[in-house]
Amino acid sequence: MELNGMNLPGLSTARGCYRLGLTLTVLTALFLVLAIGALGLIGAGGEADRPYLAVLAVGVVGAVLSRLRASGMALTVAAMALVQVGVPVVAYLVGETDGLSRGQLLDVVALTAMYVVLFGAAAWLFRRAAELA
Repeated sequence: MELNGMNLPGLSTARGCYRLGLTLTVLTALFLVLAIGALGLIGAGGEADRPYLAVLAVGVVGAVLSRLRASGMALTVAAMALVQVGVPVVAYLVGETDGLSRGQLLDVVALTAMYVVLFGAAAWLFRRAAELA
C-alpha cells in the first residue's frame, strides 16, 4: 500500500495488517490497564475507574467468540472503542465526576479520545486484513 508516495509494506498483506492490528490492540489494552492502575482516568483512581475493565472484557469475549478471525476482531475492537466512550459518559451521568475540575474533565475527554483513536486504528487494520484475505 502507498500513502502519499510512501510504501507501507506492512499494510500490503492480510498477515501484516492482522499482526499490526493485534499488536496495536494489545498495546492499547495494556496502556489502558496501566493508566487505570497507576494514574486513574477518572479522578485519582479507584472505584470510578473500575468500569473501564468492561472494555477489556468486551475484548476478551469478542476475541473468543470471533476465534481471532480478522472480520470478528474488527467488530470486537470497534465495540471496545464504543465501550471506551461509554464509560466516562456513564460516570458523568451517575455523578462520579462531580469532584473534578473543568480541566480534569477535559483530561478525561482527551484520554478517551486517544484510546478511541487507537482502538479505531486497530479495528481498521483488522478490517483491512479481512478484505485482503
